[in-house]
Amino acid sequence: MLSPEELERYARHIVLRDVGGPGQVALKEASVLVVGAGGLGAPALMYLAAAGVGTLGVVDDDAVSLSNLQRQIIHETFDIGKPKVDSAAERIAGLNPHVKFAAHATRLNAVNALELIGGYDLVLDGSDNFETRYLVSDACFLAGKPLITAALGMFDGSLTTIRAHEKNASGEFNPTYRCLFPEAPPPGTVPACAEAGVMGALAGILGSMMALEAIREIVGFGEGLVGRLLMVDARAMRFETLRYARDPLNPLNGDALVISDLSAHR
Repeated sequence: MLSPEELERYARHIVLRDVGGPGQVALKEASVLVVGAGGLGAPALMYLAAAGVGTLGVVDDDAVSLSNLQRQIIHETFDIGKPKVDSAAERIAGLNPHVKFAAHATRLNAVNALELIGGYDLVLDGSDNFETRYLVSDACFLAGKPLITAALGMFDGSLTTIRAHEKNASGEFNPTYRCLFPEAPPPGTVPACAEAGVMGALAGILGSMMALEAIREIVGFGEGLVGRLLMVDARAMRFETLRYARDPLNPLNGDALVISDLSAHR
């Protein structure tokens, strides 16, 4: 049930035909884990908190630095040196006191991934490296949790939803992250953010879209991004969607099972 204060706070959601009271209650009862309180995770967390997602968890072992503030809008100047999960917790508490916040001040790894992910309904991956993206994807599959994952380039970004543990209307498993990206690019071929740079507002766009996709998944309206990769070109301000399918050779839900645990990530 929603309190009178919550009814007023979420009034603009509740009047939406596709959300309404039941949709807002679904948001209140949902739990979402965000991997990374950085450029993507920061706006995603703020919009999920504002939307009334009942429980938000964040996994991040980093501290706020001055160079983060160009895009990581959940942190402020006086937060420099503070653990990101702590500054995120303070900002979310100020934005919406109805949200329960869980700070996981650690780095996601093969040992803790299944336990952390298993405690939430939905996972958002805003990490900045392929190693973590594959780990999160594999762990979500093994834990049977839906995943919304996004990535940023200098002037481009992408977003998709993974429900590889479920089957589609044809009775076939949905595609995995490994169907989309079978292998990580060779080391050194993709420069890090500190080397290549990133447009701050673009992180805000993709992070907000992650939050929107999460809300759609929780409430259950519209066409989700399962099997669709949304690509954003900020130079041309162009949005395109690429469809992708399950690869029978993928090692998660392919015809020949290869990955059954996270031992390969250790």
